[in-house]
Amino acid sequence: MTIRDRYIRKTLLHFTFVVLVIWLGVYSFFNYLQEMERIGELDYSSLEALKYIAFQMPEVAYKHSSPIILLGCILGMGHLATTNQLIVMQASGSSILKLTTITVRTALFFIIIFIILGESIAPIVSSEGKKNRAQALDQSYTSNTQKGFWTRDGDNFINVKKNFDGRLFNDITIIEVNSLNKINSVVAAQKAIFDNQVMKMENSTIFSIDNLNAIDTITIKDRNFYDKNVSFDQSLIESLKKDPEDLTTFTIIKQIQFLSDNKIRSGIFQVELYKRLIRPFNLVAMILLAMLFIFGSTRDASLGKKIFFGVVISLSFEMLSRVGAAMSLSFNFNPLLFAVVPTIIVMLVGITLIFKKSIN
Repeated sequence: MTIRDRYIRKTLLHFTFVVLVIWLGVYSFFNYLQEMERIGELDYSSLEALKYIAFQMPEVAYKHSSPIILLGCILGMGHLATTNQLIVMQASGSSILKLTTITVRTALFFIIIFIILGESIAPIVSSEGKKNRAQALDQSYTSNTQKGFWTRDGDNFINVKKNFDGRLFNDITIIEVNSLNKINSVVAAQKAIFDNQVMKMENSTIFSIDNLNAIDTITIKDRNFYDKNVSFDQSLIESLKKDPEDLTTFTIIKQIQFLSDNKIRSGIFQVELYKRLIRPFNLVAMILLAMLFIFGSTRDASLGKKIFFGVVISLSFEMLSRVGAAMSLSFNFNPLLFAVVPTIIVMLVGITLIFKKSIN
């Protein structure tokens, strides 16, 4: 790595950090104003509110990593351009293509850091912040208790009316269907302990239905204990009450696999997964768009205006990509196609134009 490369990356790191601090500062300010309505209730103090906001920052940084990195890199390169340092670098043999490559590599390094932060630290810290806030307000924490859920597991349809922390269930009903799509049996239990893909039910009543004859016969059996093996685990139960954007990528993949195996639509999870997989490429496409304005001519407009327009167009592309992925669900189109094709087109156009500027 040359001194020039280190200097450019140091500049981009500085501006990206400044953008990150400002971004999180604005978020914290407005979030604190919202939390002020609850300050003073029970044990919820100003300190608890600040702790809650601080615990949400890693998640906010991860979810908004693309615009943060884009603004940091473009403002950094804009600073080098306005101080004529880019002109000096070009005069010393650094082409526009080379400078753009350094910017893209630095941006990809930043987004890898954000991904590691968002997939490992952010979920734990955010969950702890929400838990502490709920305890201070004497509320039931959604991670510990939820009203219940319906799910399909092979030929079984499972309904749990009360779920405590993904381990203790109340009022469970399991409907078992045979190969002819007829109900084979119904299991009802007052309580169940979910342990390692096994539902250990207590005080169960089993209704066995014999539908092979002209008249269905029902046999009723009561059992103190009844174990039911299932294919899902506690992490999937935990994910049922969260939005896809709040799940880790590993959990989303497991959710998609489970839903697909049980012939349940998983489009909303697929869209979120493809958005995450395509995020680095989206960032590259946005930077290429913005870099075209930085290295553009300043005869018609000042460099500051050109950078502003470049950032606006790049962020508009990011927004349209998200809208397109969401619309694919409404029109039942392939979400991967909607996520990949526009990004590839913009990247190819950006690379072509950057290359032409570089050889001129």
